[in-house]
Amino acid sequence: MSTASVPLPGWINYGVIPLVNLALAFFFSGIVVWAIGENPFEALQLLLVGALGRGEGIGFTLFYTTSFIFTGLSVAVAIHSGLFNIGSEGQAYLGGLGAALVALSLDAYVPWYVTMPFAVIGAALFGAACAAIPAWLQAKRGSHIVITTIMFNFIVSSLMNYVLVHMLIVPGKMAPESRTFLPGGQLPKLDWLIAMFGGKLGAAPLNFSFLIALIMCFLVWVLIWRTKLGYEMRTLGISPSAASYAGIGYSKIVMITMLISGGLAGMMALNPVMGASARLQIEFVGGAGFVGIAVSLMGRNHPAGIVLSALLFGILYQGGAELSFDMPAITRDMIVVIQGMVILFAGALEYMLRPAIVRAYQQFARSPAGGR
Repeated sequence: MSTASVPLPGWINYGVIPLVNLALAFFFSGIVVWAIGENPFEALQLLLVGALGRGEGIGFTLFYTTSFIFTGLSVAVAIHSGLFNIGSEGQAYLGGLGAALVALSLDAYVPWYVTMPFAVIGAALFGAACAAIPAWLQAKRGSHIVITTIMFNFIVSSLMNYVLVHMLIVPGKMAPESRTFLPGGQLPKLDWLIAMFGGKLGAAPLNFSFLIALIMCFLVWVLIWRTKLGYEMRTLGISPSAASYAGIGYSKIVMITMLISGGLAGMMALNPVMGASARLQIEFVGGAGFVGIAVSLMGRNHPAGIVLSALLFGILYQGGAELSFDMPAITRDMIVVIQGMVILFAGALEYMLRPAIVRAYQQFARSPAGGR
């Protein structure tokens, strides 16, 4: 029997293998750091302290984590139906327009907690709209979802440039951005959350969207594993022929899945647009849509795993910024290399060591100690 088909306990599949791959990623990253003349252990310490060592650092880490949770969930929902949504970047970008239009319309009249639910709906609808055409092309015309979603990233980028430069720009200003939202259009910071652990949030933009992201994790778990629609999505993802035989409509599931996926990506915009900058700006997504692909794969497309992998990338982003400041030889490009190592070993090569782990587990299971 191939080692790929040997069943392993969940604690090995979802615990041991990811941790071993992560250790390999940091090992080879350490070699790169050592090769440029820096101490890898000191670099790791600076990275962790910068991300988790004080309240402000934790706030920035969780801020990045929030964005990655939304985009990771977006990718994961699509993967469960056998679809690979590469368009979370563009869907999040357009979702920002939906959230901003709501904030600009309501911020002068109602408090933030009245604006927020409408902004969530607006961001989700605009993100879903961005995913609707690629979904229809896949469902009705057989166009590959990877190609169409990638192309829509560029289309949305051009559209948003036009909207910001010609429609939402503040008269008399050069910066292509909307006006700053009034307090009624801003999500509050989570100072109290950091204060619970004795820290101070400081300048970190951690905001209420972090809690929304956690709620979405729970709702996605319910959707995928506790509803009829989720069962149909997983069936289609595992075997389209079996889904067809069972009477599951291919076009319907593809459309619904991509609309949900796009909606989740669109909601990512709540974090930077209404939570951090309080205005709509050019390229506010900052690559979070593409990081979401790695987050989803590392998290095995499960909401709990996505939270943990999003936290890891949040640590790398925030800790990497601190590291490049304290160790000038380690530039931002070097941080990207470290992130790439994590993606390589925990994503693309996640099963590289599986044969050795399977053999070790089988040997342990046959031993007297393992058979007890």
